[in-house]
Amino acid sequence: MRLLIFDPFHGAAGDMITGALLDCGADESLVMQAMQAVVAEPGITRVTRAGIRAVKVDTHATPAHRSFAEVMARIDGVSSRVPGPALAMARRVFERIHRAESEVHGDHAHFHEIGADDAIADIIGACTALYSLAVSGVRVLPVTTGHGTATGSHGTFPIPAPATAIIFREAGLPAVAGSHMGELCTPTGAALLAEFATLTAPDPGAYTILSVGYGAGTRDPRHAPNVIRAMLVEQTDTAGNLAEDTVDILETNVDDISGEVIAHAISRFMEAGARDASATPLIMKKGRPGFLIRVICLPEMSATLARLMALELGTLGIRSIPAVHRFVAERTVQEIEVTIAGQTRKMPVKCGLMRGKIYTLKAEFDHARDWAAELKLSVREVIRAIEDAGRLHFCIEKEDGGDM
Repeated sequence: MRLLIFDPFHGAAGDMITGALLDCGADESLVMQAMQAVVAEPGITRVTRAGIRAVKVDTHATPAHRSFAEVMARIDGVSSRVPGPALAMARRVFERIHRAESEVHGDHAHFHEIGADDAIADIIGACTALYSLAVSGVRVLPVTTGHGTATGSHGTFPIPAPATAIIFREAGLPAVAGSHMGELCTPTGAALLAEFATLTAPDPGAYTILSVGYGAGTRDPRHAPNVIRAMLVEQTDTAGNLAEDTVDILETNVDDISGEVIAHAISRFMEAGARDASATPLIMKKGRPGFLIRVICLPEMSATLARLMALELGTLGIRSIPAVHRFVAERTVQEIEVTIAGQTRKMPVKCGLMRGKIYTLKAEFDHARDWAAELKLSVREVIRAIEDAGRLHFCIEKEDGGDM
């Protein structure tokens, strides 16, 4: 599995990230085409920063102040020249910046430096570069932010900048101040790394380095190279695509309790720590209708759950199939923004990961059901909208023949 590892040991900015990805092997012609949709002729040159050769990206754009809506309109206007998944990533990067700026300055915050064409081109270029590398996940090492104060369009501010700090907080990105006095990580750099890290990546363990790229900043201090490093790596471990463990399967047949009692019992089993619980209709001896109750659990929970099954179901015997080997996908719950009928809110989706890459997702039913009731829509419509938004957010192709 191919992963990308970012090492922002001297901070991060949009042009630096784009340069590092180009140096790492991203499709330069595709990136140039995407950036030229926003700026006339970006420059890509080789420079040296404290002895390290790196790629420097210059957009040559003029300053501009725009609102969030104007920035999004600018992005929408270049959709025919930028790959769809890269453009979706770029939109989410600006949404991250907008949320942070709004929290700091209020709902009507304007983008200043971040609203200029150079920032838009840098973000689109970085997202297109990452898209062209086709990695399974991105791992971001601790970001060096710098310390002290700096001056911007809102006056003097602490480092990291207020918006940068909020982006770190929202994404859970690791950060260190470092020894440098001054701003090393910009809001644009923080938002790009935060967005790229949502692709997730496990600790790669042993890996082979396929390529190394350095992206250069404008300054050239003597004490440290003003670069960000990106490494394209291939995992070299021999483990399978899915994790492995063992579980016990507990079973019993019942024919003398109601569906309501069975439903309540299944809820109790799950609350008590079962990995799964189910009821399957069957025909028992003498033609009596009944149910097979099955509980899957970790071996250390077997005795506890067997007792609970006896108490809740009134059964006299529980069969145990011990130490069943199973393959298990890693899973996580992520929140995504979903818009339905003009309303936007964050909704949780359960994601399945294989080698750090999200390959399937499901809307959380209870949240979908509650929102469907508010919207007076069917829960099926709301689930479909949430899962479609999730596939777009995580750049998952929808399988032919139905919902994933």
